[in-house]
Amino acid sequence: MLNKQKPFRRTATLALTLCLSAAALAACSQGSAPPASTAGDNGQQPKAPEKPKEPVELVFYAINGDPEDSFNYRFGDDIRKKFPDYTIKYIFNQKGMTLPEMIASGTRFDITYHAVGFYENFLIPNGLHYDMTELIKKHGVDLNRFEATSIDAIKQLSGGKMYSLPVYGNNLVLYYNKSIFDKFGVPYPKEGMTWKQTMDLAKNLTRQDAGVQYHGFGMTPTLLTRMNPLSIPNADLASNTPTINKNESWKRFYQTFFLDPQLSPGALQTIPDVNTFTKDKNVAMMAYLSSVITILTDQLKQIDWDIVPLPSFEDIPGTGSQINSINFGITNIAKDKDAAMEVLAYMTSDEFQTRLSKKGIMPVLKNEEVRKVLGSESEFKDKNFKAIFQNKPAPIPPKALYDAEMVNIYAKYGTEIWKGTTDINTASRQAEEEAKKKIEEFLNKPK
Repeated sequence: MLNKQKPFRRTATLALTLCLSAAALAACSQGSAPPASTAGDNGQQPKAPEKPKEPVELVFYAINGDPEDSFNYRFGDDIRKKFPDYTIKYIFNQKGMTLPEMIASGTRFDITYHAVGFYENFLIPNGLHYDMTELIKKHGVDLNRFEATSIDAIKQLSGGKMYSLPVYGNNLVLYYNKSIFDKFGVPYPKEGMTWKQTMDLAKNLTRQDAGVQYHGFGMTPTLLTRMNPLSIPNADLASNTPTINKNESWKRFYQTFFLDPQLSPGALQTIPDVNTFTKDKNVAMMAYLSSVITILTDQLKQIDWDIVPLPSFEDIPGTGSQINSINFGITNIAKDKDAAMEVLAYMTSDEFQTRLSKKGIMPVLKNEEVRKVLGSESEFKDKNFKAIFQNKPAPIPPKALYDAEMVNIYAKYGTEIWKGTTDINTASRQAEEEAKKKIEEFLNKPK
């Protein structure tokens, strides 16, 4: 185990973050223990676990490929300290340990995790899902303590069941490079900006100077599509048809994020991403995951940066992105489901969530005492961490198990709009045709 696991943040954990993007999905391709206390907003903390009568071994499996040092830093070290009589083992998705290989070899794993939507897409088709509703009640986990959209999304994807619990969250915020704003004498972005104001600012900062091309705005298309603040559903679940050419909000989405930033002289055909922001240091503003603060630590040290809440649309002021939670769930092959639930109850307690929050990892609880310490022990504790919670989260629309495929397709055609190789209407038609084929493939897969 590691004490100061900083190196993984630059490399290994970035893979986990990128797994939240649908484009990276393919690449990232129990004797009973005593119940934990509720640990609710009244400040009650879980009781110390009693020594189990029989040896308990819990195997965690990261579908998203989260490496072991990352797991230990955020979860494993604290779990082992809290449950010294439990053996905590860890496996992550890599060659030889992919989910199909794990299933084929009969390897048991008790608790697994991934981003909401991706989690269900892996577990349900393979029959590994397990409804934790009764265990959640038994171990006193109060779902009302959680940020509501994350719980709603889990229930929607599972027909009202609880196949997992959120443990930490991710939303989009606006990063900005203060040096670029200072260089051109432009005021920094501020709280409460609209997307129109932001794109006007971006146009003013997209310019050449001393042979360097500066870019006003960058983002990752799949992340912005998946977590879009307009809460546009990717498919009509009643008819299993794509919404891209039916819901008028998609045109507004494409216009705002893929066309408006390109109405500037010198704009790049390639969309500036987080690597452009951190390595080339020539991107003024970047809409990206709040969690990158705990990942690209060394890179961010080389930039004079800060964050503000994600801008909002004029008709939904103060609404940010959807929250993309990382969810942990017990598998139906778990050996000791009570022990597994005891650990999950601890991971969602005030005590554990406060530890995450202090590190700068977005907690999933509504408890203001937990939220207000966000980033207080981070290397960047002087940054504007309060921006992460200043917007209310956009509602998460209903999702199908093929949702990630829709995100890939819609983001791909958005990128073509950015590059100027197609227009919004043509892109929408082509995306619809491709999405229909993908849905048909999914529905016709052998069950």
